[in-house]
Amino acid sequence: MRRTALILSAFILAAGFAGCGGKADYKDGTYEGKSSVFEGEEEDGSGAGYGVVSLTLSGGKITDAEFTTYEPDGKLKDSEYGKQDGEIANQDFYNKAQRAVQASSKYAERLVEVGNLADVDCITGASISYKEFQEAVNNALDQAQGK
Repeated sequence: MRRTALILSAFILAAGFAGCGGKADYKDGTYEGKSSVFEGEEEDGSGAGYGVVSLTLSGGKITDAEFTTYEPDGKLKDSEYGKQDGEIANQDFYNKAQRAVQASSKYAERLVEVGNLADVDCITGASISYKEFQEAVNNALDQAQGK
């Protein structure tokens, strides 16, 4: 019985270390990752763009993160995102775009809280940004591992 418990404990520990994603291999520092440009899923092209993440690692852990999203032409998605020629032409579209911008910013906060990309869930209204975030984080973590 004691031997079984010891083997089970060793297995759980090994699985836990495997799930850490090799954090011990990360070099301390600040790294920037960028996603590829995603095409908009809507007919109007909304959601198209890319994301950039800045990660700070210390002691093999993510201690700070920032995530910003951009339109395909490099224009920051901010309070102007969803407007046409500086005006709100369609209130529903603008509201949707702004909800996506606000939701995207929460991904970086959540990553610092949980410390593992696999534990950051997609936020409704920002699913394209989620894909961008995942790709950008993985690119930054690759740099932290010297890849």
